[in-house]
Amino acid sequence: MNAAFDEFFMRMALREAEKAAADGEVPTGCVIVEEPDDPDAIPAMARILGRAHNQTEMLSDATAHAEMLALSSAFAARGNWRLTRTRLYVTKEPCPMCAGAIVLARIGTVVWGLDDPKRGGGTTFNIFGHPGINHHPAIVRGVLEEQCRDVIVSFFRRRREGGGIIQPGGNLNNYDGGQHGGDAD
Repeated sequence: MNAAFDEFFMRMALREAEKAAADGEVPTGCVIVEEPDDPDAIPAMARILGRAHNQTEMLSDATAHAEMLALSSAFAARGNWRLTRTRLYVTKEPCPMCAGAIVLARIGTVVWGLDDPKRGGGTTFNIFGHPGINHHPAIVRGVLEEQCRDVIVSFFRRRREGGGIIQPGGNLNNYDGGQHGGDAD
């Protein structure tokens, strides 16, 4: 696919990340689309299979990452757990859990904006390229990286300055000074 195609869907993932931030969730957004046959396709030619944002606090579920929720939607839309010939767009590099699910789902290409040097499933743990795994998606890194970084940095700056976050159970309270740490998942 071309850069304009990837940027279009990363902007959509950024809008999902902004929804997460508005809900007090770590702002990660994800969109999964079917790849059109034409490599010069315009975004209107792609079918969106799933989109989501982090909801771990809201759902009190450690697995409710944007990628996991978008994968579930895509499985339902396709009627199949195999998501070959798809592209997954996510604002921040998938964690090891999400990277494993992406591999199992047979996603064709993973596109992310911002590397995660601490917990990145691709860069730090090499899940996407591990020789013992039977599927290796293509990787595209750094798409709209600056905008993706800005969303994350702004979110954690607001938290440090006392901005509200969703506490377990859905109550909006001021940041508690460390109970929720600085995890970026």
